[in-house]
Amino acid sequence: MASAEVVSSFVQGTPPGELKEVVQSIQALTSDGDPSLLQHPKVKAAFQNYNESQLVCAKLSGGSQHVLVSPYNRLEGNKYYDTTTSTSFTFDHTTQKASNPQSYTHDSTNNDLISSIQKSLATHVAEHYPAQSSAAAGSAYTVASPSETPTEIAILISATKASPQNFVSGRWRTTLLYNTGSRTLTGTIAAQVHYYEDGNVALNTTKQVSENNIGDSGSEIVRVLAKLEKQYQEEVNRALVGMNEGSFRGLRRQLPVTRQRIEWEKIRGYGLSDNLKGNK
Repeated sequence: MASAEVVSSFVQGTPPGELKEVVQSIQALTSDGDPSLLQHPKVKAAFQNYNESQLVCAKLSGGSQHVLVSPYNRLEGNKYYDTTTSTSFTFDHTTQKASNPQSYTHDSTNNDLISSIQKSLATHVAEHYPAQSSAAAGSAYTVASPSETPTEIAILISATKASPQNFVSGRWRTTLLYNTGSRTLTGTIAAQVHYYEDGNVALNTTKQVSENNIGDSGSEIVRVLAKLEKQYQEEVNRALVGMNEGSFRGLRRQLPVTRQRIEWEKIRGYGLSDNLKGNK
């Protein structure tokens, strides 16, 4: 496999909130080889694909709100737009930094509905995705359509919490499409977690969701979105509890080879006792 393909696979498999560390590792591994490997077209495409598919959030210079990077708000080149702040910005896919904000309004026949969705979505994100998250944002965009009248609106939520000092990171992504004609809401909700203290454990789960006969107001659409997210969260919680009580317990030996239960709170005492016996 070519070096560019190997590096691309590293980028695509990066856990949430850890791209900076992955880039540093790549640079360290290639410092004696090809330092320009990160600028290879395949690698640059991998960075863009990763950031867009992961709905990465970034802060605009001088701003307090996060903006999203996705295929739905991409303009030409590395430029994207944000409906909340009515700005466009340039995004560096390697450093995940947003820059050069400029006033921008994306004209669409669905602007009124998007504005209504955006208002309800802001309340939902503030309530369910707390400020201690490393980055959280929600936004709605018109989906490009071959016809003159776009019929779909993309509704996106992304929340990332990375805590390197605690060896854990995670990201929640909601990607839903609202069809203005059929009044349906379809898409995916995904959760990804990485825990890497004294080991390497990853959770990566995605669910396809859909809902029909939805009202055509922003508040009703976001209400259904909130219901779908709650259902998914409860399903994930039940699955994890079941794994802890079933699968994980089955992996543990119930009794040691001595056939006697160990009092784990006294485990250090057991070792000390053996040492004393050996000294005698």
